[in-house]
Amino acid sequence: MSTAGLKANRPLSPHLQIYRFAMTMAMSIVHRITGVGLYFGTLLLAWWLVAAASGPGYFDFVNAIFGSWPGLVILFGFSWALVHHMLGGLRHFLWDTGRGLGKPARDILATATLVGSIVITILLWIVGIAVR
Repeated sequence: MSTAGLKANRPLSPHLQIYRFAMTMAMSIVHRITGVGLYFGTLLLAWWLVAAASGPGYFDFVNAIFGSWPGLVILFGFSWALVHHMLGGLRHFLWDTGRGLGKPARDILATATLVGSIVITILLWIVGIAVR
């Protein structure tokens, strides 16, 4: 019997229908999305720094964009992505030590990452607005 005949009957890869939704699956996807979002947010930060170095006129222009409602929503999303990505990284660091690998602990850590990122982001914005 040839090996080609054996390979023809095997699936190439598992399909999404095989897997049941898990919180860790969602957090893995969100971690990747926030990583991509951080690239764009870093470009905004670089734009703001270039504006600050360019002079008060251009700096006021960029601040007006960031201070508008759409700008604030984008900045809030960027800060949430930053916090969420950081907490996801800490969760993976914990797993690298061999802790939190059991199913209940994985689900608790995934939920804590999501809830913690939302709470910390809101608190950061409250403090930022209060200091401003």
